[in-house]
Amino acid sequence: MHRENPETECFDDVQDASDEVNSQADEANEIIDKELADIDALNKQLLDAQAQVEKEKKEYLFLMAEFDNFRKRTVKEKGELIKNASESVLKGLLPIVDDFERGLDASAKIDDPAEIRKGMELIYQKLIKYLEQNGVKAIESTGNQFDAEIHEAIAMVPVQDESQKGIVIDTPTKGYTLNDKVLRHAKVVVGQ
Repeated sequence: MHRENPETECFDDVQDASDEVNSQADEANEIIDKELADIDALNKQLLDAQAQVEKEKKEYLFLMAEFDNFRKRTVKEKGELIKNASESVLKGLLPIVDDFERGLDASAKIDDPAEIRKGMELIYQKLIKYLEQNGVKAIESTGNQFDAEIHEAIAMVPVQDESQKGIVIDTPTKGYTLNDKVLRHAKVVVGQ
């Protein structure tokens, strides 16, 4: 058997150990490089996410400001609409007021009460027509069943006929609806 030189053998062992250490160092460097690349990628993702959050935060604040402006504008427009709607209703009443003034002037010169009544009835019809054009309608009550939704009972009177119980006997003050909503309840006398 031939033995190699112990120095050579030792050198080979050192060389093998060095190669193994270098191999392990290379693997460790690869792992570190991979980990550093992962950290860099995660840092980039974090920065991108922070930038996205900032962008969305700015958009959110912008939308909130826009919504606040919209709300204020809507409230203002609604107020103006209500103001202008009442203006148009009142403007429509002015010709009827003019008719009343002319009727009052004419009634001072006319002695016939029938003529004065006739003029009053014309003005009344004009007013009722104007109210109906604007959605106001009188509630028909007398002879109908009492309904707490549209009537306000101001008196109860005893009745002889059982069929008259719960029926509106008289309507001292008419009720009105505006577009099918009660504007004023009818004040009625109900049979008991």
